[in-house]
Amino acid sequence: MSINKNVSLPSDACYALSAAQVDRRIEELRRQLAGSLLILGHHYMRAAVIRHTDIRGDSFDLAKAAAAADAKWIVFCGVHFMAETADIVTRPDQKVFLPNVGAGCSLADMANIEEVEKAWEAISRLTTARIIPLTYINSNVELKAFCGRHGGIVCTSGNARQALEWSWKLGEKVLFFPDQYLGQNTAYGMGLALEKMARWEHRQAQGGLTQEDVEKAAIIFWDGYCEVHQRFSVGYIDRLREMHPDIRIIAHPECDFEVAQRADELGSTKRILQRVGESPAGSKWGVGTEKNLVERLQAIYQDKKIYLLEEEGPQCPTMEMVSEYHLLHQLENLAAGKLINQVIVEPQYKEYALVALERMLSLV
Repeated sequence: MSINKNVSLPSDACYALSAAQVDRRIEELRRQLAGSLLILGHHYMRAAVIRHTDIRGDSFDLAKAAAAADAKWIVFCGVHFMAETADIVTRPDQKVFLPNVGAGCSLADMANIEEVEKAWEAISRLTTARIIPLTYINSNVELKAFCGRHGGIVCTSGNARQALEWSWKLGEKVLFFPDQYLGQNTAYGMGLALEKMARWEHRQAQGGLTQEDVEKAAIIFWDGYCEVHQRFSVGYIDRLREMHPDIRIIAHPECDFEVAQRADELGSTKRILQRVGESPAGSKWGVGTEKNLVERLQAIYQDKKIYLLEEEGPQCPTMEMVSEYHLLHQLENLAAGKLINQVIVEPQYKEYALVALERMLSLV
């Protein structure tokens, strides 16, 4: 587990400030705290927050940036599991803060340690094969620690393939959680037949699987999903292709299987940024990921046509919980010597979670 220490939210007086006043004050505080402070911003953060960050990236790249930093205070503009991961990999003298500790992740919350332990015991009764647990980094620290204790590993959306290869070298089966689509899309892209996959329905007895299902499966994936990446549809992709026959579709591997199959390629947030950025002027892209990131791409690469794979564009509701007002409140308190909203992973979980993360870092 992790502890949220000295939880505090912005006051009414803070919310009464204009956008311009908030921007100016945040920048004043950044200058005042220079040398002690590092502000990290996930790609899905709103523009009013991310403009004030020192480093932008995906969850694990930001955690690595925190670990490599000299700053003693790490303010993580993201969601809770990201701050947990940063606390695991940083030094004891560094402290990690989440401006709104209520900003969780619905995907991470779709699997908890009690449910995973029950699944582990049930699957172990149904097969004598060695099972390797593999958790997506978008999970709570207890699940990372579970993988560390049981010979497993953590993965990101960018290295899930390598993590699966590592796991299958050690065991015959992989229990993959919490995102079913990252597991399914990655395994299928590696050539694994759908008949060799099984989905663990965590609300059903024995996961809804028979002993034959378990014995036949090389991967058993949890039935979790990202609500943002389920907003995209095959129908909208088809309409985009009709309007722009030369468009290229890139989707995040958290998208559902049908959308992933209709896309030209899959990519993590880092991969999407790279592919769009490297493409020539005049390129057309349909991008299946969170709206804030896609709008940022549109603003940066105005020589290219970039479209969301959904008309309104899905935003991550929990990322939206970290606002510029929360960031200002965090910095005002740090400047006053008040260490609010600190995220602290308990030592017994940190030890084993770090084992699983270090296994991931060893991947080629």
